Amino acid sequence: MASGEARCPVTRQRSPVRRRARRPSRRQQQAEARLLALVVASVAAVALVVAVIRWLADHWWVVAVAAVLVGLAGAGWLRLRRDRAHWREVQALGLRYAIAQLDALQHQEFEQAIRELMRRDGCPDAARVGGRGDLGADVKATDPFGRRWVIQCKHRRDGERGSAVGTPDLQVLNGTARPVHPADVAVMVTNGRITAPAQDFAEQQRLHLVDRRLLACWAAGSQPLWELLRALPPPRGPSAPA
Repeated sequence: MASGEARCPVTRQRSPVRRRARRPSRRQQQAEARLLALVVASVAAVALVVAVIRWLADHWWVVAVAAVLVGLAGAGWLRLRRDRAHWREVQALGLRYAIAQLDALQHQEFEQAIRELMRRDGCPDAARVGGRGDLGADVKATDPFGRRWVIQCKHRRDGERGSAVGTPDLQVLNGTARPVHPADVAVMVTNGRITAPAQDFAEQQRLHLVDRRLLACWAAGSQPLWELLRALPPPRGPSAPA
Protein backbone atom coordinates (compact mmCIF):
# COMPACT_ATOMS: atom_id res chain seq x y z
CA MET A 1 0.00 0.00 0.00
CA ALA A 2 1.39 3.43 -0.95
CA SER A 3 2.51 5.65 1.79
CA GLY A 4 0.35 8.61 2.57
CA GLU A 5 -2.66 6.77 1.47
CA ALA A 6 -5.37 6.98 4.15
CA ARG A 7 -6.59 3.84 5.58
CA CYS A 8 -10.36 3.45 5.63
CA PRO A 9 -11.73 1.85 8.71
CA VAL A 10 -13.37 -1.48 8.05
CA THR A 11 -17.01 -1.49 9.11
CA ARG A 12 -18.52 -4.81 9.89
CA GLN A 13 -22.15 -5.16 8.89
CA ARG A 14 -24.33 -6.81 11.41
CA SER A 15 -26.61 -9.49 10.17
CA PRO A 16 -30.26 -8.47 10.54
CA VAL A 17 -31.94 -9.74 13.64
CA ARG A 18 -34.61 -12.25 12.78
CA ARG A 19 -37.91 -11.55 14.51
CA ARG A 20 -39.80 -14.50 15.73
CA ALA A 21 -43.26 -14.86 14.12
CA ARG A 22 -45.99 -14.18 16.65
CA ARG A 23 -48.22 -17.16 17.26
CA PRO A 24 -51.93 -16.42 17.22
CA SER A 25 -53.51 -16.22 20.62
CA ARG A 26 -55.84 -18.87 21.93
CA ARG A 27 -58.81 -16.57 21.44
CA GLN A 28 -57.89 -16.06 17.78
CA GLN A 29 -57.51 -19.79 17.32
CA GLN A 30 -60.96 -20.43 18.80
CA ALA A 31 -62.50 -17.73 16.60
CA GLU A 32 -60.90 -19.24 13.50
CA ALA A 33 -62.09 -22.71 14.50
CA ARG A 34 -65.65 -21.46 14.96
CA LEU A 35 -65.55 -19.70 11.62
CA LEU A 36 -64.28 -22.84 9.92
CA ALA A 37 -66.99 -24.94 11.57
CA LEU A 38 -69.63 -22.43 10.50
CA VAL A 39 -68.41 -22.53 6.90
CA VAL A 40 -68.39 -26.34 6.88
CA ALA A 41 -71.88 -26.49 8.43
CA SER A 42 -73.21 -23.96 5.91
CA VAL A 43 -71.80 -25.90 2.98
CA ALA A 44 -73.24 -29.15 4.36
CA ALA A 45 -76.65 -27.53 4.91
CA VAL A 46 -76.75 -26.16 1.38
CA ALA A 47 -75.74 -29.54 -0.02
CA LEU A 48 -78.45 -31.24 2.05
CA VAL A 49 -81.12 -28.79 0.89
CA VAL A 50 -80.09 -29.27 -2.73
CA ALA A 51 -80.19 -33.05 -2.31
CA VAL A 52 -83.65 -32.91 -0.69
CA ILE A 53 -84.99 -30.67 -3.45
CA ARG A 54 -83.64 -33.01 -6.12
CA TRP A 55 -85.11 -36.03 -4.31
CA LEU A 56 -88.52 -34.38 -3.97
CA ALA A 57 -88.43 -33.40 -7.64
CA ASP A 58 -87.92 -37.07 -8.50
CA HIS A 59 -90.56 -38.22 -5.96
CA TRP A 60 -93.22 -35.53 -6.32
CA TRP A 61 -95.95 -37.92 -5.22
CA VAL A 62 -94.48 -37.90 -1.71
CA VAL A 63 -95.17 -34.17 -1.52
CA ALA A 64 -98.72 -34.73 -2.71
CA VAL A 65 -99.37 -37.46 -0.14
CA ALA A 66 -97.84 -35.36 2.63
CA ALA A 67 -100.03 -32.41 1.64
CA VAL A 68 -103.15 -34.59 1.78
CA LEU A 69 -102.18 -35.98 5.19
CA VAL A 70 -101.50 -32.52 6.55
CA GLY A 71 -104.84 -31.34 5.19
CA LEU A 72 -106.68 -34.24 6.80
CA ALA A 73 -104.90 -33.69 10.10
CA GLY A 74 -105.76 -30.02 9.99
CA ALA A 75 -109.40 -30.74 9.20
CA GLY A 76 -109.56 -33.27 12.04
CA TRP A 77 -108.05 -30.78 14.46
CA LEU A 78 -110.51 -28.09 13.43
CA ARG A 79 -113.43 -30.49 13.80
CA LEU A 80 -112.28 -31.60 17.24
CA ARG A 81 -111.92 -27.99 18.28
CA ARG A 82 -115.41 -27.22 16.96
CA ASP A 83 -116.91 -30.22 18.77
CA ARG A 84 -115.29 -29.22 22.05
CA ALA A 85 -116.55 -25.68 21.66
CA HIS A 86 -120.03 -27.02 20.95
CA TRP A 87 -119.89 -29.24 24.04
CA ARG A 88 -118.91 -26.23 26.18
CA GLU A 89 -121.93 -24.39 24.80
CA VAL A 90 -124.12 -27.40 25.56
CA GLN A 91 -122.83 -27.56 29.11
CA ALA A 92 -123.65 -23.90 29.51
CA LEU A 93 -127.32 -24.75 28.93
CA GLY A 94 -127.19 -26.45 32.31
CA LEU A 95 -129.51 -29.43 31.70
CA ARG A 96 -128.88 -31.78 34.61
CA TYR A 97 -130.73 -34.63 36.25
CA ALA A 98 -130.03 -36.17 39.61
CA ILE A 99 -130.63 -39.91 39.71
CA ALA A 100 -133.36 -39.36 42.32
CA GLN A 101 -135.18 -37.10 39.85
CA LEU A 102 -135.05 -39.81 37.21
CA ASP A 103 -136.35 -42.38 39.71
CA ALA A 104 -139.39 -40.20 40.37
CA LEU A 105 -140.42 -40.00 36.69
CA GLN A 106 -143.08 -42.05 34.94
CA HIS A 107 -141.92 -44.31 32.12
CA GLN A 108 -142.87 -41.88 29.34
CA GLU A 109 -141.30 -39.00 31.24
CA PHE A 110 -138.14 -41.10 31.58
CA GLU A 111 -138.04 -41.56 27.80
CA GLN A 112 -138.49 -37.81 27.33
CA ALA A 113 -135.63 -37.14 29.76
CA ILE A 114 -133.36 -39.45 27.75
CA ARG A 115 -134.36 -37.61 24.58
CA GLU A 116 -133.52 -34.26 26.21
CA LEU A 117 -130.15 -35.56 27.35
CA MET A 118 -129.33 -36.59 23.77
CA ARG A 119 -130.36 -33.16 22.54
CA ARG A 120 -128.23 -31.57 25.21
CA ASP A 121 -125.25 -33.55 23.96
CA GLY A 122 -125.66 -32.20 20.42
CA CYS A 123 -128.34 -34.37 18.74
CA PRO A 124 -130.97 -31.84 17.62
CA ASP A 125 -133.01 -34.53 15.84
CA ALA A 126 -133.38 -36.69 18.98
CA ALA A 127 -136.99 -37.88 19.14
CA ARG A 128 -139.05 -40.02 21.47
CA VAL A 129 -140.72 -42.78 19.46
CA GLY A 130 -141.64 -45.14 22.28
CA GLY A 131 -145.12 -46.55 22.67
CA ARG A 132 -147.13 -49.40 21.26
CA GLY A 133 -145.52 -50.82 18.16
CA ASP A 134 -142.21 -49.06 18.76
CA LEU A 135 -140.35 -52.30 17.90
CA GLY A 136 -137.80 -51.87 20.65
CA ALA A 137 -136.95 -48.21 20.01
CA ASP A 138 -137.93 -45.54 22.55
CA VAL A 139 -135.54 -42.78 21.45
CA LYS A 140 -133.78 -42.22 18.13
CA ALA A 141 -131.04 -39.69 17.47
CA THR A 142 -128.10 -38.83 15.23
CA ASP A 143 -124.93 -37.74 17.00
CA PRO A 144 -122.53 -35.03 15.72
CA PHE A 145 -120.45 -37.78 14.07
CA GLY A 146 -123.30 -39.02 11.87
CA ARG A 147 -124.01 -42.21 13.84
CA ARG A 148 -127.63 -43.33 14.25
CA TRP A 149 -128.60 -44.15 17.84
CA VAL A 150 -131.50 -46.37 18.85
CA ILE A 151 -132.19 -46.36 22.58
CA GLN A 152 -134.51 -48.59 24.54
CA CYS A 153 -135.48 -47.30 27.99
CA LYS A 154 -136.34 -49.44 31.02
CA HIS A 155 -137.52 -47.32 33.95
CA ARG A 156 -137.72 -48.88 37.39
CA ARG A 157 -139.83 -47.04 39.96
CA ASP A 158 -137.80 -48.61 42.76
CA GLY A 159 -134.52 -47.85 41.06
CA GLU A 160 -131.78 -50.26 42.05
CA ARG A 161 -134.22 -52.28 44.16
CA GLY A 162 -136.48 -52.86 41.18
CA SER A 163 -136.38 -55.83 38.84
CA ALA A 164 -133.19 -56.11 36.82
CA VAL A 165 -133.08 -55.81 33.05
CA GLY A 166 -132.52 -59.29 31.67
CA THR A 167 -131.50 -61.03 28.46
CA PRO A 168 -135.06 -61.14 27.00
CA ASP A 169 -135.20 -57.31 27.08
CA LEU A 170 -131.94 -57.14 25.19
CA GLN A 171 -133.04 -59.75 22.67
CA VAL A 172 -135.86 -57.46 21.59
CA LEU A 173 -133.44 -54.57 21.11
CA ASN A 174 -130.95 -56.76 19.29
CA GLY A 175 -133.61 -58.11 16.95
CA THR A 176 -134.86 -54.72 15.76
CA ALA A 177 -132.22 -52.02 16.32
CA ARG A 178 -130.13 -52.73 13.24
CA PRO A 179 -132.47 -54.63 10.88
CA VAL A 180 -135.53 -52.41 11.47
CA HIS A 181 -134.18 -49.04 12.65
CA PRO A 182 -130.73 -49.15 10.87
CA ALA A 183 -128.91 -48.27 14.09
CA ASP A 184 -125.18 -47.74 14.27
CA VAL A 185 -125.36 -47.71 18.08
CA ALA A 186 -127.96 -49.76 19.96
CA VAL A 187 -128.32 -48.82 23.63
CA MET A 188 -130.26 -50.07 26.63
CA VAL A 189 -130.76 -47.40 29.32
CA THR A 190 -132.13 -48.12 32.79
CA ASN A 191 -132.17 -46.47 36.18
CA GLY A 192 -131.96 -49.94 37.68
CA ARG A 193 -129.75 -53.00 37.39
CA ILE A 194 -128.74 -55.31 34.53
CA THR A 195 -128.20 -59.02 35.08
CA ALA A 196 -124.82 -60.64 34.46
CA PRO A 197 -126.16 -62.90 31.66
CA ALA A 198 -127.65 -59.82 29.99
CA GLN A 199 -124.28 -58.08 30.19
CA ASP A 200 -122.60 -61.07 28.54
CA PHE A 201 -125.26 -61.12 25.82
CA ALA A 202 -124.80 -57.39 25.19
CA GLU A 203 -121.06 -57.82 24.78
CA GLN A 204 -121.54 -60.68 22.33
CA GLN A 205 -124.08 -58.74 20.22
CA ARG A 206 -122.33 -55.35 20.36
CA LEU A 207 -125.12 -53.74 22.38
CA HIS A 208 -124.32 -50.87 24.74
CA LEU A 209 -125.57 -50.73 28.31
CA VAL A 210 -126.26 -47.69 30.47
CA ASP A 211 -127.00 -48.88 33.97
CA ARG A 212 -127.85 -46.80 37.04
CA ARG A 213 -124.25 -45.81 37.78
CA LEU A 214 -123.46 -44.75 34.22
CA LEU A 215 -126.84 -43.02 33.85
CA ALA A 216 -126.14 -40.92 36.94
CA CYS A 217 -122.79 -39.85 35.49
CA TRP A 218 -124.28 -39.02 32.09
CA ALA A 219 -127.31 -37.15 33.48
CA ALA A 220 -125.04 -35.05 35.70
CA GLY A 221 -123.61 -33.51 32.53
CA SER A 222 -119.95 -34.46 32.93
CA GLN A 223 -119.59 -35.86 29.36
CA PRO A 224 -121.73 -36.73 26.35
CA LEU A 225 -122.85 -40.34 26.21
CA TRP A 226 -120.52 -41.29 23.33
CA GLU A 227 -117.52 -40.39 25.49
CA LEU A 228 -118.74 -42.63 28.31
CA LEU A 229 -119.35 -45.74 26.21
CA ARG A 230 -116.61 -47.96 24.78
CA ALA A 231 -116.14 -49.65 21.41
CA LEU A 232 -118.41 -47.34 19.42
CA PRO A 233 -118.38 -47.58 15.61
CA PRO A 234 -116.28 -44.96 13.80
CA PRO A 235 -117.84 -41.63 12.76
CA ARG A 236 -119.83 -41.59 9.55
CA GLY A 237 -119.72 -37.85 8.88
CA PRO A 238 -121.51 -34.68 9.98
CA SER A 239 -124.86 -35.22 11.62
CA ALA A 240 -128.05 -34.72 9.68
CA PRO A 241 -131.66 -35.00 10.84
CA ALA A 242 -133.32 -38.27 10.05
